[in-house]
Formats: sequence, C-alpha cells, structure tokens
Amino acid sequence: MAVLVAYDGSAPAQKAAERAFSEYADEEIILLRVVEAADGSTGAGIELAKDFFGKRKEEASEDFQEEVTDLAGADDVDFRTEIAVGNPAREVVRYAEEHDVDLIIVGNHGRSGVSRVLLGSVAEKIVRRAPVPVTVVR
Repeated sequence: MAVLVAYDGSAPAQKAAERAFSEYADEEIILLRVVEAADGSTGAGIELAKDFFGKRKEEASEDFQEEVTDLAGADDVDFRTEIAVGNPAREVVRYAEEHDVDLIIVGNHGRSGVSRVLLGSVAEKIVRRAPVPVTVVR
C-alpha cells in the first residue's frame, strides 16, 4: 500500500505526516511538497517561469528532507519525499493518478464560511478530484 501525504510545512500538514507515520508505518509513505506556480504564464514568460520554478524546486528540495526528519515519528519510519511544481490540489491529484497510490492524507486548516469561500480549500479540491480515498486531518 502506498500512502501519499500532501506536505507544505504547515501545522496541519505536519499533523497529516505524523498520522501517516503512526498509522501506516509499515507502508510506503510519500511526502509530496508542491511548489506553487501562479496560473496564467504565457508567451515569452514561460521560459522565464520554468527557470524560476526550477530554481525554487531545487531550493525546496534541499530544505525539505531536513524539515521532514524533525517530525514526530519520522526516525522510525521509511518514507520518501517528492517535489512538484504547479497548483497544489492539481499536482497532488495528478501524482496519485500517475503513481500507484492507495490513499492520500492531507491536513486542513479548518476554515469555514467566508474565509473558505474566498481562499478556497486545497483539501476540499483534493477530496473532490482524487482517484483514491482521502483522509483529512485537522
């Protein structure tokens, strides 16, 4: 069984990773960090954007492993980290579709009402679009 954790470094994402480490320690755990890319890049700006996000991806990759090893339970569990560039919800779903993932675990800030409508919810988008079951951790 492969468990994909959407990980952005936030407190809810840390809780999601800790849940994966505690409940699925014997399974394959993948922590996916998405370097967010703004939509709407066109024309000549595309190459510039590719360079920029390539550099951001490298920087994120260097810090990612260190950050994750500080999580509770990380010492006792085998896991791997992956980095993608793009829209977070879209990239998590795409990763699950393109790899043999059986479960997605995602943290949620617990926003409601107007703030949720205005800001959207990455977790909600993942739940609606995911090809596999999703566990949302608060």
